[in-house]
Amino acid sequence: MELGGTRVEVWQGDITQLAVDAIVNAANSSLLGGGGVDGAIHRSAGPQLLAECRELGGCPTGEARLTRGHQLPARHVIHTVGPVWHGGEQGEPELLARCYRSSLDLARSASLRTLAFPAISTGVYGYPAARAAQVAVSTIAYALREHPGAFDTILLVGFDQDATAVLRAALAALEN
Repeated sequence: MELGGTRVEVWQGDITQLAVDAIVNAANSSLLGGGGVDGAIHRSAGPQLLAECRELGGCPTGEARLTRGHQLPARHVIHTVGPVWHGGEQGEPELLARCYRSSLDLARSASLRTLAFPAISTGVYGYPAARAAQVAVSTIAYALREHPGAFDTILLVGFDQDATAVLRAALAALEN
């Protein structure tokens, strides 16, 4: 699909293998690594990423920070901290949308043209995948309409078939 001059696609696989300008890391607030996508990115990037993240002093929920990609094929990593799911009544949708907006704003200001997003907050943070995908797709679509031509490609990355199917459904719903 094309939005505001940007190709938006769903891709299934390991985000750490993508040679894009930046991959987005679903990080914890310390930025010092963890499980899931965060752990995989830190392992693949090597110890230099951890050292660089230590200098950043953490990141609040909904914000984003930029580092180099180190040993990753991606040139940069955008670290964002998603909300923990508490039933949706504690501002989780707004905080999740801020993760995507903050990441896109940071990428745009650094002139990064190709990005890959994981399904932020859907792992150990427990955000329901379908709801998270809807927030991701609608927030990205709004940003691309607001800043046409700012990006070449945005990939929404599902690690497995189930996550990929949910992302594809959210993107297809946007087209309809």
